[in-house]
Amino acid sequence: MQVEIITPEMEIFKGEVESVQFPGLDGSFQVLSGHAPIISALVEGDLKVNLVENFNAEENTSELVSKDGSDQKVIRIAIKGGVMEMLNNKIIVLAE
Repeated sequence: MQVEIITPEMEIFKGEVESVQFPGLDGSFQVLSGHAPIISALVEGDLKVNLVENFNAEENTSELVSKDGSDQKVIRIAIKGGVMEMLNNKIIVLAE
C-alpha cells in the first residue's frame, strides 16, 4: 500500500509500505493492507513504518525520519499530532 506523510512545510515520506503503526487519541493502532476506510486524529508520538524495501536515506530526507535499530525495513517518524486517512490502500497523513 502507498503512504504519504506531509506537513505544511514539506513532504516527509512517500513510498510503498507493508504496515504503519500510529499514535492515536485512544492509544496506538496499526493499519495493514486491505484495511477498511478510516480517518483518525493523531497525538504526539512516532509513526512506525514497515517498508516493503530497505530504507535508504537521501540528501533531502527529513530529520524527522530515523531508522528503527538495525532493521533496514523499519523507520520511525516523529510527529506532534495530526490526522490520517486510509482509503483504497492509500494512507495520507497530515502531520504537525
